[in-house]
Amino acid sequence: MSAPGMRDAGAGAGAAVVAELSPRSFETALVQRCLAGDRAAAHELHQRYYPAAAAFLRKLGTRSDEMEDAGQEVFLQFFRYLPSFRGDAQLKTWLFRLCITEARRVRRRRRLRETVAKVLGREQQHEAAVPPATHSEATLRQKFESGLDRLSAAHRLIFVLLEMEGLPANQVAEIAGCSEATVWRRLSEVRKLCQEMLELDPPAGDGREPA
Repeated sequence: MSAPGMRDAGAGAGAAVVAELSPRSFETALVQRCLAGDRAAAHELHQRYYPAAAAFLRKLGTRSDEMEDAGQEVFLQFFRYLPSFRGDAQLKTWLFRLCITEARRVRRRRRLRETVAKVLGREQQHEAAVPPATHSEATLRQKFESGLDRLSAAHRLIFVLLEMEGLPANQVAEIAGCSEATVWRRLSEVRKLCQEMLELDPPAGDGREPA
């Protein structure tokens, strides 16, 4: 027969286990309700986990002006793929994986914006390279991405290595298997395409090409 103290300890441990499992059980029930089409459950999931997602995105380097779009995208993916959630991990752990993917995407988009500014010569503040006031940043990005889609594989490679990765022209030429003159020619063609897409006059030059 067990001693009273041991029974109390066992009961206390059992209660602790139940208390530990209760949030997980509640989480599972909430997911099941959401999958059954319960909008209130979907709203509760968003309210319950958005603060944690936003805090994690901030820790991953997402800026304040990027947070709204990033948070929306995370939860779009969250609800889109919720039917595939099997409960092998906690829901928050699964959500954090979505945040990691989105934070990477945000960094790529930020780098693209910075590259747009560089390609257009805005770092040198050429007056002719300022886009029309009617173009929002989102419009500029959309136009620029559309322009990238029109590039040949050879032109895209030159652009990515030179402008986005920041490699010197001689290394780009070696990787691309062409001459440095071809590197600069292709880059010039990419810039011309960007200017056409964004309806800009060509800048006076940015000092990247050799004299």
